[in-house]
Formats: sequence, structure tokens, C-alpha cells
Amino acid sequence: MKLSAFLSIKAVMCFVFGIPMLLAPMGVMSLFGVALDPPGALMTRFFGVVLIAVGLICWFLREAAESVTRRDVLLALFVGDTLGFIVALAGQRAGLMNPLGWVVVAIWLLLALGLGYFRFLRPAAA
Repeated sequence: MKLSAFLSIKAVMCFVFGIPMLLAPMGVMSLFGVALDPPGALMTRFFGVVLIAVGLICWFLREAAESVTRRDVLLALFVGDTLGFIVALAGQRAGLMNPLGWVVVAIWLLLALGLGYFRFLRPAAA
């Protein structure tokens, strides 16, 4: 897979999760067995905004020329997705989400692995 295709997939996934989290946080989180109070809904909306921003970064970065900046952004995305995986795994293991939460854990893991691959194992692609 090419880096541009991977970044396109990541961008679309960010939009698919981010837009509903911004517009309907309680409905989205109820799918995972998480009940939100109003402050939790606000924080979920903030998370949706961040996902949309990351999606836009990935969308615009996918066709960017190889550069130090592109490698730095890939590193930042890798660190963020790795931390997201750790947080999702901890939340799932603590029983904070229903079994559908394992999908979230898997998504964070796959995105972190993909970014790690393109950043560290195929640096020429970055």
C-alpha cells in the first residue's frame, strides 16, 4: 500500500467517527455502551473536532511532496495513534465500553502500526 492511500483511509476514518461525535455525541457513544452526561457530551464533541482536524491534515498531507515536515507530521500522528491505542485498550480492559469497544482498540492499533511502518520502516515513502 502506498502512503497516500493509507493517509486517505485514515482521513476518511477520522471523518466517519469525528462528524457523528461532533453532531450526536450521546448517540455515538451509546453504541459502545457509554452513557454521557452533558460535560461528557461536550468533551466528546471536542474529540470529534480534533478527529476532523486530523482527518483534514491527513487528507492534505497525502499528496504532499516528501519532506522533513511530512516526516515530522507522520511521527506526530504515530505518537497520537499509539497513545490512542493505549487509552482505548485501558478503557476496554476496565470495562468502560461494551464488546464493540474492541473495534475501537483495533482501529487505533492498525492506524499506529501503519503510521509506524511508513515513518520508520519505509522512511523513503515519508
